[in-house]
Amino acid sequence: MSDIREFVCENSAERLDQLLARLCPDLSRSQIKRLVERQRVRVDGQVVKAGSRLKAGQRICLQPEAPEPCEARPQALPLEILYEDDALVVVNKAAGMVVHPACGHGSGTLVNALLHHCGDLSGIGGVQRPGIVHRLDKDTSGILVVTKDDASHQHLAAQFKDHTVNRRYLTLVHGIVQQSEGSIRSAIGRHPQDRKKMSGRVREGRLAVSHWQVVRRYDQPRLTLLRMRLETGRTHQIRVHLAEMNLPVVGDPVYGNPGRAAAIGDTAVRALVQGLKRQALHACLLGFIHPRTGAYLEFHSPLPADMAALVALLEEKYGETSAEPVF
Repeated sequence: MSDIREFVCENSAERLDQLLARLCPDLSRSQIKRLVERQRVRVDGQVVKAGSRLKAGQRICLQPEAPEPCEARPQALPLEILYEDDALVVVNKAAGMVVHPACGHGSGTLVNALLHHCGDLSGIGGVQRPGIVHRLDKDTSGILVVTKDDASHQHLAAQFKDHTVNRRYLTLVHGIVQQSEGSIRSAIGRHPQDRKKMSGRVREGRLAVSHWQVVRRYDQPRLTLLRMRLETGRTHQIRVHLAEMNLPVVGDPVYGNPGRAAAIGDTAVRALVQGLKRQALHACLLGFIHPRTGAYLEFHSPLPADMAALVALLEEKYGETSAEPVF
C-alpha cells in the first residue's frame, strides 16, 4: 500500500480537487477524481466530493492506490554497461529507451533489458520499477545507475534526496546566452492546463535548482551549448527551466518551438537540428558514493552520435579556433 499523504488547507473556499492538483503534481486530475470517488480522500475524517469547498485549517488525508501489477519481464535488448558489481550497475542509456514499464510501455524498457542482463534487481521500486533510483526522460540519453539490492537502493536514494550526487548534462539550446554562468531556482509543478507538462509558473510545487555554464556560443545559427549541474531532480527540470528562460532545448517536442529551428539560415545546420527527433539533452557525468565500499565513483559519457554530429558541424563552421575542444 502506498504511503498516506496529509495536508492542511491554508485558504478558505478552495476546491478540494484543485488543492490536490497543486500539492500532488505526480497525480493527474483524473487520478485525483478517481481517488475521491473511491473514498480514498477524506477531509477532517469525512468522505467528501471532489468539488467540495474547503475551509482554512481543515486536514486532508489522501491514500494513493497501489500501482496496478505490471511485473517487468526480462528481454534481450542492447545495453551499454559502464560499470557493474554485486550492488549496482551503471548504464549509458540510449535516447528513445523508456526507463521502466508504464502505461503504453510494457516492454522494451531499460528495466526489461537489465532483468535479462542481471537476473534480479532491488525490490524497493516495486514490480514496475525494480532497482530504479532515478530516471531520465525517454528521449534523454546518458548515464543512469540502477541497484541490485535493497540496502544499496536505500543508500543511493538517500544521496539523491540529500542532493549529494554529482550530475552533469550537456544540452544545446536556441538563443545566445550572454552571461557565462548562472542558476535557476523555481518551484516546479504540474502545468495547470496541460497535465502532460510541468511548469515553473505554479503557485505551489517542489523546489528545483539548476546551474548552467556556457560551453560554446554559435552566433550565426543562434545556438548555445550549455553544461548543466543539477541540485534537484524534478520531472523535466532542465527542459522547463531553459524553456522558461526563452532558451528551449533544441529538438524538444514538448517545451520547444519548431519555428526556432526553421529560422536557422544555415541549411546544413538546420537539417541536422530538424533531424534530431528528440531533445538535445545528454547526461554526461554521474558521480556518487558507492553504497558498500564508501568510495566515490564517477562516470563519463561522450555525446551520442546525433548530438556529436551537430556540435561537430557547429564547431567546424562557427567555432572559435583558439577555444579548447568540446570533445
